[in-house]
Amino acid sequence: MKACVKNVELSYIQYGKGQDIVLLHGWGQNIAMMEPLGKPLSQKYRITILDLPGFGESTEPDVVWQLEDYVECLHLFFEQVGVKTPILIGHSFGGRIAIFYASMYAVKKVVLFGAPCVRAKTGPTTKEKLLKKAKQLPLLGNFAEQMKKHIGSTDYKNATPIMRNILVNTVNLDLSSKAKNIKVPTLLIWGEQDSEAPIEDAKKLEALLEDGALIVLPGTHYAYLENLPRVLAILDKFLEG
Repeated sequence: MKACVKNVELSYIQYGKGQDIVLLHGWGQNIAMMEPLGKPLSQKYRITILDLPGFGESTEPDVVWQLEDYVECLHLFFEQVGVKTPILIGHSFGGRIAIFYASMYAVKKVVLFGAPCVRAKTGPTTKEKLLKKAKQLPLLGNFAEQMKKHIGSTDYKNATPIMRNILVNTVNLDLSSKAKNIKVPTLLIWGEQDSEAPIEDAKKLEALLEDGALIVLPGTHYAYLENLPRVLAILDKFLEG
């Protein structure tokens, strides 16, 4: 199915009946990454999964978005497709959107998988210093952009110019104040060996939440898939409570 919001064509699926659950995938992912959760949960809930703008079969924004633009897009999308006071379940980038959204709009509960929230201020890395110098040297401006592609993260390398800038905006944004504004029960499910969002981040996030709980499972940034039967059992208890 398709919906048009903020000049972006969104691809989404919706099935099941009952309380609305919305599943938000991580950066560079798509609907398929959340379906292993969506299909079992649809026995009791109405499931909505969308390709976030710039991913899967959804078009990318025509300008550089801030995270707040993704939140606004999501809210307008909910109005179009009839989603009301949803349970938000988000992984990584999708989890960051869920944190921001739940701080502004009515939701019933929130579940976060490996969603970085607290961003400590640090000095520029050696790579960043090198790029800055390259930009300042005559005739090396274009070379600096090429260097970014080679020394940046995999997500950065694989992104279009607009999506690269969105990624930079997203990873540098501290959501601590947003997390403090979430008033509903929030469950954190984290992989013990998560290198993208270390367990220390999860503990900091838990401390910020008014009603938060952290469950640590074996696994990586994708621990929710690596421990799928256990995660579904945990969700069954949490969502019905």
